[in-house]
Amino acid sequence: MTVHWIGTGLSTVPGLRRLIDEGVPMTVWNRTVDKARTAVGDRDVEVRAFTPDALKGALEPGDVVVSMLPADWHVPLAEMALEAGAQFVSSSYISPEMRALESKARAADARLVNEVGLDPGIDHLMAHWLVADYKASPAFDKENAVSFTSYCGGVPKVPNAFRYKFSWAPVGVLKALRSPSRSIRHHETLEVAHPWDALTRYDAPLDPPESFEVYPNRDSLPFMAEYGFGGDWKVKDFVRGTLRLNGWAEAWKDIFAEAPAASDARLQEIADKLLAENGYDEGEPDRVVLCVSLKAEREGRPVYHKTWVMDAWGDARGSAMARLVSVPVSWAVQAVLAREVPAGVSAAPSDPRLVTRWLDGVQELAQRMTVVDHLS
Repeated sequence: MTVHWIGTGLSTVPGLRRLIDEGVPMTVWNRTVDKARTAVGDRDVEVRAFTPDALKGALEPGDVVVSMLPADWHVPLAEMALEAGAQFVSSSYISPEMRALESKARAADARLVNEVGLDPGIDHLMAHWLVADYKASPAFDKENAVSFTSYCGGVPKVPNAFRYKFSWAPVGVLKALRSPSRSIRHHETLEVAHPWDALTRYDAPLDPPESFEVYPNRDSLPFMAEYGFGGDWKVKDFVRGTLRLNGWAEAWKDIFAEAPAASDARLQEIADKLLAENGYDEGEPDRVVLCVSLKAEREGRPVYHKTWVMDAWGDARGSAMARLVSVPVSWAVQAVLAREVPAGVSAAPSDPRLVTRWLDGVQELAQRMTVVDHLS
């Protein structure tokens, strides 16, 4: 069984090299072969120029296709994998079109695994851990008012005037600003057209504590069922969102004014300029902060409140973003090869064994990671 890893961009290299170093049979695909060879260093691995036809001709039953390409490639590559009797892994959100492959994947005993990067990915693991921990605690009661928040952001370790630097494709960052969001605030559904319409402050329980600007990301509501929330729970707040340095909204106000109506060509032009002005210098450390919290209240009094807190930054191993996106992808590839995940379309695992194993692995990727019990 061969793993076909497609794409060697900013956030892909540590996980790719890890699989090679662990002896997993690999073929690395990239539009630019020289770029791919640079990414894999001196590893002994086959590198090929990516085209859909070339990949299709190389796939064998049981192989695994890993898409580290832009999101619009994922479904076509998953369909190609299904046709060849192969499996599929990506770090991206499960789109409706990907979800529609569920019955076909089950019938073929194929695994199409998505949402196994940083966010989505590591945040899912923390959420599954918290919900399981809460359900097993004496505090659990479906009459409790439950609040869930998950905020993640890649930010410069040394803040700049723009309050952001690009550790992944800038055009993707800009397109995300166009996405409407849906979340729950104070027992009511909150729908906003743009992130800056729902910007709030978040006090992260870091050591020492820090405050950030945060906003809801995409549609949070389907994740209540994904995380195991009961349909009869009283949900006070449920937000999956993005975290930014204080001052980010002010620094980005001109981008906010133009991005919603910009053409794709103009968006790419803006992205190229922003990357030139706000890219990371060679060896400059980035930073990733992730805080996932679950609180339950009874008659207005907290009876359960814990937060997973992760703080990671670039070091001699490379950028924090690249480690935290691509290494979990490599774990997912190995879980697929070992048939530790079920057939069908799935996200980061909820199986307690995998959750524990993967979170233990994240501990080694981040400089700081802990569970804060706010009531202890």
